[in-house]
Amino acid sequence: MFHFKSALHPLQQINRWDMELCVFCNRRSRNFTLRKLFRTVSRLGDGVFWYALMAGLLLRYQTAALPAVLHMLVVAAIGTLIYKFIKGKTLRPRPFNVYPAIVCAGNTLDQFSFPSGHTMHAVAFSIVAVSYFPALIWLVAPFALLVAMSRPILGLHYPSDVLAGAALGGLLALASLQF
Repeated sequence: MFHFKSALHPLQQINRWDMELCVFCNRRSRNFTLRKLFRTVSRLGDGVFWYALMAGLLLRYQTAALPAVLHMLVVAAIGTLIYKFIKGKTLRPRPFNVYPAIVCAGNTLDQFSFPSGHTMHAVAFSIVAVSYFPALIWLVAPFALLVAMSRPILGLHYPSDVLAGAALGGLLALASLQF
């Protein structure tokens, strides 16, 4: 007769990993400098950075930047509809609302966690911007990464929310480039 150790269901394992990694990331927000940095990145990721980039492109390249800027605006609108629809269906609470060990160190734009809209837009905007202006990769890729990192560090999202947001943003941008 075989005796098997009690194992968690694979989805329970993923959920446990997600929570533990979120707690680990969120502990970084206890450092004042890191908390300040990621709050600033998060605030810029609300749209400030992206719309400033679009304005900068228009100022620098004038009408030549118009296709890229219009493309980014369309991606922004479609992305907002997608993530609001998904959030309205999944209704996943934010980590700081579920786990006392996770502290909310930033501001939320809504009450639900899945997927990360900040990450989705950061990835989508980065891909679109770089497709028109490849030299921007050195600016937008690090910023998009910082936006993604800010979400669990500030206790606003689970890592899986960030991964889903990145995947959705990538798919949205790549699909939009096909049209």
